[in-house]
Amino acid sequence: MKRIITYGTFDLLHYGHINLLKRAKKQGDYLIVALSSDEFNEMKGKKCYFSFEERKKLLESIRYVDLVIEETNWEQKIHDAKEYRVEKLVMGNDWEGKFDYMKEYCEVVYLPRTPEISTTKIKNELKLT
Repeated sequence: MKRIITYGTFDLLHYGHINLLKRAKKQGDYLIVALSSDEFNEMKGKKCYFSFEERKKLLESIRYVDLVIEETNWEQKIHDAKEYRVEKLVMGNDWEGKFDYMKEYCEVVYLPRTPEISTTKIKNELKLT
């Protein structure tokens, strides 16, 4: 079984997120989503509309997602790759090159984002930021 992992906040879940998850799942057999905790998002300067638990429930309801785990810090990616026997890390291409250090532990793929949508765009248009 080929295990894939991706990381993110997935706040205000939208079709760009679904596109990424669908394409990530096509990279293997089992998709793990490491979801940023509320505390980690706070450390990154992000304010979420939905809580971690609400975002986790949303992700768990998506057919492409097999497992949701909590992301609590930047450094856990190596640990996750080893613990979950991950063969491929998939991220949006807005992170291009940022996780190349993971190539020592698994394949790294950066997928194109859905250009016309983002959580930031939604928040700005709704004046939530």
